[in-house]
Amino acid sequence: MVNTKKDKNVACIFNIQNFSIQDGPGIRTTVFLKGCPLRCEWCANPESQNAHPEIMLLDIKCIKCGICVDVCPVGAITIADNIRVIDRNKCNLCMKCAESCPTGAIEAVGQYLSVEEAFNKLAKDSLFYFNSEGGVTFSGGEPLWYWGFMQEICRLCKEKEIHTALDTCGYASWEVMETVLENTDLVLYDIKHLDPVRHEKLSGVSNELILSNLRRVVNRTKTWIRIPLIPGYNDSETYFRKLSQFVRELSRSSNGKVEKVSLLPYHDWGKQKYLNLGRDYPFDGTPLHREEYIQRLRDIMERSGVKTSLRA
Repeated sequence: MVNTKKDKNVACIFNIQNFSIQDGPGIRTTVFLKGCPLRCEWCANPESQNAHPEIMLLDIKCIKCGICVDVCPVGAITIADNIRVIDRNKCNLCMKCAESCPTGAIEAVGQYLSVEEAFNKLAKDSLFYFNSEGGVTFSGGEPLWYWGFMQEICRLCKEKEIHTALDTCGYASWEVMETVLENTDLVLYDIKHLDPVRHEKLSGVSNELILSNLRRVVNRTKTWIRIPLIPGYNDSETYFRKLSQFVRELSRSSNGKVEKVSLLPYHDWGKQKYLNLGRDYPFDGTPLHREEYIQRLRDIMERSGVKTSLRA
């Protein structure tokens, strides 16, 4: 199926994760949509950034059989000195190599699904949702990239009494966000930095629209605020005191709709994905936080009066 801007009922999805327990209450299915307006340098899911299918190489599985070389219509793949190379500038993403690879050493990341196709996959686990007070979480990438798709699939979930959560960076027009919130039960909202210049430096966009939307969201829908802890970027104790003050004021203004804050410690688990996609990893060599330091930051946030949790 081919997605077009005219077809708002189709989205590019790169993973549907069943039995998720960290993306909202209860047992959930997390749907990862492909495409994001931000370019966070620490992003752990680089395959989520571009809004179209891509090729990911798993060289450890490659047996150098040459089938991919034969099927490539543009001659983008070569094998020399027992090394397979794909010229990504030549590649037209026809996916014939991924379809033909006998060992899965070339993987197509992302497929276009209609609202109906995606919903049918989600509905299969509805019994688990109801028994655990769980549901479906839409993540990414950025789900609002496909706002028409999101509006319709959340409506279907609402009709079937399936709890829905939107995991968002908040970088979308309020008109778009509002249409999706009509059938959304919970919002997981990222705060990457309060300073617009710092925010733009490492994510590619200012935070003015993001914070403006956040103030509206918390007054409308139950919200969990998520804070990625990035070394040298937003992890100083001085900044965290300022951040805790912001969250406290936000929580007070929301009449209890801000239910908790989740701290997401930086990790480098996505490094290999960058290499598999033929990209450099911008945060290579970045040290991880010590557990005791993360706890200090958590204590600062807890003193703001908002429940704060840690997520791996």
